[in-house]
Amino acid sequence: MAIRPSEKLHDVGEFIRQQRENAQQSIRDLARSAGVSNPYLSQIERGIRRPSADILQQIARALEISAETLYVRAGILDGTPPETSSVPEAINNDERLTPEQKQSLLSVYRSFVGSQETTAPVADPQ
Repeated sequence: MAIRPSEKLHDVGEFIRQQRENAQQSIRDLARSAGVSNPYLSQIERGIRRPSADILQQIARALEISAETLYVRAGILDGTPPETSSVPEAINNDERLTPEQKQSLLSVYRSFVGSQETTAPVADPQ
């Protein structure tokens, strides 16, 4: 049985809402991070508006998940959702973790990644 376009809109909106809640972000915070308005993001989450691929990419970046996951859920790409492609996405998708555990793991991960981005790699003297 094929999924109707309206069901795809609801699916991607529901998925975005779940990811936002897992990241403990308000709709206002996510909208700001993604560069969209609060009402527009709310309409996407409720399945009322169909976001473009560019908007999905901005939302994915703000949620630290792969854009491809959102593209598949929105019906832009065919096929099954790709396997987890990032550490934050894997943490957020692990149903065995509580929201507090997810936040703790994400905080530790970001502290490690952030420290690596600010230090330049040391060249091997050989």
